[in-house]
Amino acid sequence: MPTVVTVGSALLDRIYPVTNLPEPDGGAFARDERLAPGGVAANVAVALTRLGHETGVVSRVGDDPDGDRVLAGLATESVETTHVERGEERSSYTMILRDDDGQRMIVAGGESVPALRLDDAVLDYCRSADAVFTSAYAPDAAVARLAEAARDDEFPPLVFDLAGPLAELAGRGTTEATIDALCPVVDCFVASTVPVASYLDCTGREAAAELRARGVERAALTRGADGALLFDGEERTEVPAFPVDVVDTTGAGDAFSAGLLDAWVLDDRSARDAGRFAAAVAAANCTAAGARGGLPTRTTVETRLTDET
Repeated sequence: MPTVVTVGSALLDRIYPVTNLPEPDGGAFARDERLAPGGVAANVAVALTRLGHETGVVSRVGDDPDGDRVLAGLATESVETTHVERGEERSSYTMILRDDDGQRMIVAGGESVPALRLDDAVLDYCRSADAVFTSAYAPDAAVARLAEAARDDEFPPLVFDLAGPLAELAGRGTTEATIDALCPVVDCFVASTVPVASYLDCTGREAAAELRARGVERAALTRGADGALLFDGEERTEVPAFPVDVVDTTGAGDAFSAGLLDAWVLDDRSARDAGRFAAAVAAANCTAAGARGGLPTRTTVETRLTDET
């Protein structure tokens, strides 16, 4: 059985290198188009597989060529897809506009991931793992079932990534009420600056204090090139980002979540050591194009950490 089960989005990324990221009412020129498998749940599973874990994905794709590509991408990485459903709706996808500095804009579409629901067999599958990961891009009905299941002390540690702002999640992702329900039962809460501000109207240490008041015991608040703030109970730890020549920031947050899950949740390292490990995984992924282009092996990460000491 998998060490980690990830629940949520497995989809196809349509990547467009552009001359510039357009302003409102503005435009840009796409120099190329590239297709690559992506999705938060799938990306985290692949990252953990490259770090040496057995992983499985719970998701839904359409019965179409895009769905075939998504499943093939997971199979190539040896990720278990027993619980990836196939439906008649169009496979979910993203359109990623990336400029020459590696910054990007993402537009999502497709109906397969929003149609994902979790039955008792899937919950049993999750219970068989050592940890479960999901994100706010998973549909609310699925995340709500995980929140309910996590109230059971025998359910494995649950990691939740508030991967997008509330306005972006409306009608397709996790609702504010479900996030509230997750806070007291989640083992690790991950969020970047914009999503956490949309949820709490604050960032940084103020957001950490607010999450703590809502029942979150352990969290990581990422800030891109400015590093991350981790808290475990009352302890606060600042972790710097690793300097790299950025090619593409797509998937950096997913890579960070995977590294954090590995080092903090499964390996029970200190917040400082886990944060540095996660930052090294994210930095490596930014050095190549695509959401999974630079995902490193464990040896690569440990070597980088040793070199930086």
